[in-house]
Amino acid sequence: MWLVSRAAPSLHFDVPAHNWLAIVLVSVGFLTGVSGVVTFLRAKTTVDPTKPRASSLVTWGVYAISRNPMYLGGLIMLLGWAIFLLNALAFLFLPVYVLYINRFQIAPEERALTSLFGETYVAYQMRARRWL
Repeated sequence: MWLVSRAAPSLHFDVPAHNWLAIVLVSVGFLTGVSGVVTFLRAKTTVDPTKPRASSLVTWGVYAISRNPMYLGGLIMLLGWAIFLLNALAFLFLPVYVLYINRFQIAPEERALTSLFGETYVAYQMRARRWL
């Protein structure tokens, strides 16, 4: 995002108090992601997305709202960064991030969790949204 905002022609636009808005969004995103990690640690399950060998299905805390608060936190932080940069091209990275994470992280994790927890996970998918 930063390289694109510096290298590409500026498609600048104004957002009132954009620095404060960016700080708030990055903070909210960080706290969202950290709350997901802390909840996993309390449940004594893995936070490593490359090793979806969960010891328990975490459905409380922030996971009652979003099945993927760590990825959601990353998206919110990227939104804050795009607002800070004030370059319209930086916003193109947001859907790219969502598409990439959905395809290469979330989909394999959901297959693994369905295999591990079966109908319990499927029921959880019906209660909590993938992102928000």
